[in-house]
Amino acid sequence: MLAGIFSLLAAPLFTPAYAAPDLQQPTVSIATVTGTPMGAYIIVDPSHVQVNVRSGPGTDYPTVGVLVGGEQVPAKGRSVAGEWIQVFYPAVAEGVAWVYAPLVALFGTAQLGIIEPPPTPTPRVTPTIDPTLAAQFLLEIPATRMPTFTPPEPLEIPEFEQAGTGRVGGVPVGMLITGVGLMGLFAAAVSYLRER
Repeated sequence: MLAGIFSLLAAPLFTPAYAAPDLQQPTVSIATVTGTPMGAYIIVDPSHVQVNVRSGPGTDYPTVGVLVGGEQVPAKGRSVAGEWIQVFYPAVAEGVAWVYAPLVALFGTAQLGIIEPPPTPTPRVTPTIDPTLAAQFLLEIPATRMPTFTPPEPLEIPEFEQAGTGRVGGVPVGMLITGVGLMGLFAAAVSYLRER
């Protein structure tokens, strides 16, 4: 029994290695994978988390999806002014959408042609004015009666005649006042000297 166990354990050590069968060798040259030129493409600015993708070149067109920051997408064309770039976007039925050019970096601009934009979508609801609501804001100011104006009577300015000539007993009034003032000064000087 011991010999049986020994032979089972030793068999893998002493058996010759099996030779691998010869594999079929290719008779033609092996194809290599090479990249084809991608053409024009955009890379979304990584500073933006996401940018909107629209159905046409303008904010009047509805948003059909988003591109995330750093995403690379093939470019198909550009608007006339170059502000919008048409990109390959398989999430919509047409397979193309528009992205705002300042939000992306464009590579291969020489290969981009100008693409005619699709027609602007018509709004689903036409704005109308509610006449009841508008009537609340119409203010009619009633005409007020202006007060009647009665012109005043003409103003009479009284005129006075100067009765005197400005002289008292033939002496001008100013000279009389000056003389009285000088006499007062003379009297004050005399009283001051007497007290000394």
